[in-house]
Amino acid sequence: MTLSPSHPLMDGRTANSPLITAYRGGKPGRRPVWFMRQAGRSLPEYRELRVGTTMLESCLKPAMAAEITLQPVRRHDVDAAIFFSDIVIPLKLAGVGVDIVPGVGPVLDHPVRTAEDVANLPELTDESLDPIREAVALTVQELGSTPLIGFAGAPFTVAAYMVEGRPSRDHLGPRTMMHADPDVWAALMNWAADASGRFLRAQVEAGASAAQLFDSWAGSLGLDDYTEHVAPASSRALDHVRDLGVPLIHFGTGTSELLGAMLNVGVDVMGVDYRLPLDEANRRLGGRVPLQGNIDPALLSAPWSVLEAHVRDVIAAGASAPAHVLNLGHGVPPDTDPAVLTRVVELIHSIEP
Repeated sequence: MTLSPSHPLMDGRTANSPLITAYRGGKPGRRPVWFMRQAGRSLPEYRELRVGTTMLESCLKPAMAAEITLQPVRRHDVDAAIFFSDIVIPLKLAGVGVDIVPGVGPVLDHPVRTAEDVANLPELTDESLDPIREAVALTVQELGSTPLIGFAGAPFTVAAYMVEGRPSRDHLGPRTMMHADPDVWAALMNWAADASGRFLRAQVEAGASAAQLFDSWAGSLGLDDYTEHVAPASSRALDHVRDLGVPLIHFGTGTSELLGAMLNVGVDVMGVDYRLPLDEANRRLGGRVPLQGNIDPALLSAPWSVLEAHVRDVIAAGASAPAHVLNLGHGVPPDTDPAVLTRVVELIHSIEP
């Protein structure tokens, strides 16, 4: 299977963009930058648009999701849009009872903890993903030569919410299940992998030029548990899009000790969080792969002289990698001044690649 001739990567719109050039290990004309969570809560235009609409509703209204995705590209001149959605959208579309509770996060009607619970999970159908395809198509129509990045939650992070039924600090539930009931754990991970993989494929087929797998909670795991009980499902999720030929990015938080194993699931780019300098990440990965990251989000509220020095340090550390896409080492904090992000983008673009 290949992408349609009208896909932005195939018709020439995004194939030579700075982002895709860097993701493929080339030398871009300008230094590419985008920010995780750039679309959303830090922008006043987002808050205004979202009045009276729940988080999940806003993700499933194609015109609204497209507009939210486009807002930071217009405002900041970043080199990519990241599709505005949520990692539990595949659950919602499949028919799993889930909502995003303000101030809490994803909450399930019924946690998934037994073989029967897993067996009763509904399947995510192709037709149910139509609102996603429509939102992506609307977005890429407006983006022109700026690439859209599709994304999905990695199976461990999705399964962690499903087992706990809500956000957790230590993820004891899923960590216990993988050892106490490995067959049930494997079945749940396969379900989550296929749901995330189909979600990702819908975005790529509809026009996304790259795809990122987010493993927000993998940092709670040791290397052996990750390698044995998690990595195979992450690889399975990405198997849903490998034949489409778009660059694949893998990112997790607190995953400095897992980077090699995360690369080995089969990706083209590794995202690195703020805890590990990029030159050390590159050393651990054997200098084999482009890196993405890793400005510390906490410094976005520091004095400009401090932030500028930090951005220049990140660029210097990333210079050892085959290629480097600037990003944060996690998402944009909600109270970030948008003008600071715009200024960071201007700084990065002013430094010759």
